[in-house]
Amino acid sequence: MESSPHRVGEVMTRAVVTVGRKALFKDIVERMEEWKVSALPVLEGDGRVIGVVSEADLLPKEALRDSDPDRFSRTRHLTDLAKAGAVSAEELMTTPAVTVHGDATLAEAARIMALRHVKRLPVVDAEGVLEGVVSRGDLLKVFLRPDNDLADEIRRDVVDVLFPAPVEPVHIVVSDGVATLTGRVGDAARIPLAARLVQGVEGVVGVDCRLTAAR
Repeated sequence: MESSPHRVGEVMTRAVVTVGRKALFKDIVERMEEWKVSALPVLEGDGRVIGVVSEADLLPKEALRDSDPDRFSRTRHLTDLAKAGAVSAEELMTTPAVTVHGDATLAEAARIMALRHVKRLPVVDAEGVLEGVVSRGDLLKVFLRPDNDLADEIRRDVVDVLFPAPVEPVHIVVSDGVATLTGRVGDAARIPLAARLVQGVEGVVGVDCRLTAAR
């Protein structure tokens, strides 16, 4: 049975397309197009991540091509104006880079992506050296786990722990990621906890907890 991939290092992509700080604008665009990625880590020296160049960093060059912003607009969009005139990665990149460590949980990585509005995160070690990249798609891989694997984990890590001696056998059925639990247990107070823990099993889409307490 396969255990839940709780950590970023277990789902990240290790083969990463990168650029150096001197990479030119056109080279960056060509590399993004070739590898079908929306952002590239910018590396220095021994592979330390010093920034990230994303499609959002490149678009101001086109968006502001024909514009003639007044002084107020220039004040509000100084960053975009600077990027519109940039020609190299070190001028274009967002720095410091938003990164994550390989031992971070998938939930932690998902929160960082949501809060910082990014689609991909460079994964770095304690010294900031690149180890891989984790994307939204990587985080969603847990939902591809087979139903029987989920059922096995729910029984081992939740049911057998909370209800070691149920009044009657607890039945676990997982279909398309939705876990249904039925049966009678001795401790009614643990039923809500069981539902929460089952929902926390990575790959579970929903929970239908029909456990009842013995009278």
